[in-house]
Amino acid sequence: MGVEQVRRDEPASGNLVLPDRARVLVVDDDERNLLAVRTVLEDVGEVVTATSGEEALRHLLRGEFAVILLDVYMPGMDGYETAQIIRSREQTKRIPIVFLSAVNKEAEHLIRGYAMGAVDYVFKPVEPIVLQSKVAVFVDLFLKTREIQRKADAEQRLLDANLQANAELLRAEQELRAAEQRQAAILRSLPILLYAEPVSGYPRVPHYLSGDFEGLTGYAFPAVENNPQLFHDRLHPDDRDRVEAALVERARTGSMAIEYRWRTAGGEYKHLLDQGVVLRGEDGEATEFAGTMLDVTERRSLESQLVQASKMDAIGQLTGGIAHDFNNLLAAVLGGLRLIDRRVPLDEGQRKIVAMTQHAAEQGTELVARLLAFARRQKLEPARVPVDKLSQSVRELLAHTLGGLVVLDWQVGDDAWCAYADEAQLELALMNLIINARDAMPDGGTVTAYAENRIAGGADVGLPRGDYLVIGVSDTGTGIPADILQQVLEPFFTTKPIGKGTGLGLSMVYGFAKQSGGAMTIHSRVGDGTRVEIWLPRAPAEPDQNVGSRAARPIPDARSRPGLRVLLVDDHQGVRATTAALLQDMGHSVVDFGSGPEMLSRLEASPDDYDLIVTDYAMPGFSGTEVIHRARMIRPDMPSIIVTGYADTQAIAKRPDDVLVVGKPFSHDALDSAIASVCAMKVQAAGPLPGKVAVASGG
Repeated sequence: MGVEQVRRDEPASGNLVLPDRARVLVVDDDERNLLAVRTVLEDVGEVVTATSGEEALRHLLRGEFAVILLDVYMPGMDGYETAQIIRSREQTKRIPIVFLSAVNKEAEHLIRGYAMGAVDYVFKPVEPIVLQSKVAVFVDLFLKTREIQRKADAEQRLLDANLQANAELLRAEQELRAAEQRQAAILRSLPILLYAEPVSGYPRVPHYLSGDFEGLTGYAFPAVENNPQLFHDRLHPDDRDRVEAALVERARTGSMAIEYRWRTAGGEYKHLLDQGVVLRGEDGEATEFAGTMLDVTERRSLESQLVQASKMDAIGQLTGGIAHDFNNLLAAVLGGLRLIDRRVPLDEGQRKIVAMTQHAAEQGTELVARLLAFARRQKLEPARVPVDKLSQSVRELLAHTLGGLVVLDWQVGDDAWCAYADEAQLELALMNLIINARDAMPDGGTVTAYAENRIAGGADVGLPRGDYLVIGVSDTGTGIPADILQQVLEPFFTTKPIGKGTGLGLSMVYGFAKQSGGAMTIHSRVGDGTRVEIWLPRAPAEPDQNVGSRAARPIPDARSRPGLRVLLVDDHQGVRATTAALLQDMGHSVVDFGSGPEMLSRLEASPDDYDLIVTDYAMPGFSGTEVIHRARMIRPDMPSIIVTGYADTQAIAKRPDDVLVVGKPFSHDALDSAIASVCAMKVQAAGPLPGKVAVASGG
């Protein structure tokens, strides 16, 4: 019965569960004694019985007991031995033991029992009331002890829970503090402010601010608190009314988004994007205005650069097209003037008029060349340019130009790299910059030219990373106002008086730098002067022997023999007529056409009757390169020349190596030299020409 009761109190998991009633263990080898004791104690507690010391020990392994009633004399393991084992175990040594004995009331046996751990002796026959009273004391003591333990455990659990809650709260606070620190660090690293301020907005003084206020404005926040008018006073005059109107309007609309310029402590204007919303209380009334202030100065600068670059590219394409048409017109004009000079007898007055007209047309040719330079369509021959050689050349070219009031000071270190650019165009660009600097100093001064090695490039000049040689020209002259600084790059824009400048100098330098794979920057302040820098790629360590190989091809001294039969192609009637007349004056016979297909039909009909093709490049339908390509499918050995006023340099570069390019307007000598060169190539490749040439002209 006792064993079954103990097992009922054990959970399935094996962990002991304390019963509601205290348990009493009665150990006696006599069943009758066990029954009698059970009957006496069943109202005091739950009685568990055992008939031997071994069985009693097994019960003790399975649960707690308030008191143990242990018979002294039992077969096998007696009460003393059982008590000794109980007292030796940590789990059971504090359970009170009451010995039951029918004999041995002598002091010697009692002392032995107490020595074994007994707390009392009860002698048989047992007096029920005495036994019940004694056991009740131990049961009551056990229950109170257990209750105290329960309360202590509960308090400990509460304490542990409280400690855990405090630890979690502390950890949460630490994580929150770390998150706030990270957020503050991120905000300080960004060009943005978070703020909260009264809805009224005037004067504008935030009562909450987060971010790098001083880095953005140059002011410490106490300066704003001490001077509430500071925000309004530092607004750009052109933006002030608009911003103050938006501050008033936001209380009605509940939000605001406006961009304006604000002058920092350093005196520079920054573009700020100010956005926010009205926060309202439970009653719907506006309580404060919360928002962000973002520095968009760099974004505006990049947008401005992009717009300027797009505008310059569009102007470049336009001027390139205009230059092509101008060259055709100038070619016709100059060709006609040369024919008049050659064929018509003129008196001295008439000859002066023709010469004056020819000079004006040649000035137009120079103007067109500058337009092509700005449009980045001129033909460049980049090579290795040592800076010391460049400085010497420019000095010699400007020796009699600067005048006595202006001094040119070159500052070039011994370690300066070589630039990779067209040397002639670079000299022209530097001359333009130095002359502009001279003109900006009417009272004289020093023009400083310098060369510096710089690595990278980057967003500030819009170049990929790499090595660049920067050639700069600075003056201490009048300077350029900020509002027209970008316009000075546009063709025909000039700050000089009428008749003193074409407005193409800086635009030509800009186009040359861009076409050379570099950039140009201008820094100027009114009254302090101007500094212009040309960024050019660093030349390779060793000169490229192939660069400019076509242009470097030697021109034979011998001129073309008369009597060649020429196929001439040009879609411009005036240019075609003057070119044909020029060829005829050289002694050649000419058959001219207005388009490539017409000429190709004639060549296909009699491929051996012509010696040379002279063709314009830019023509409707077939380009000059395509005309030559198709002609050589008919006559593979046909000598050819391309004449052009403007064309895509890369497209012309795809022509065969033995095809020369002559720029419009061209002179008698230039065309004659080109014919001599292609004839010489033909002779070297296959022997003498049969005596006939085909010329195509037009684009």
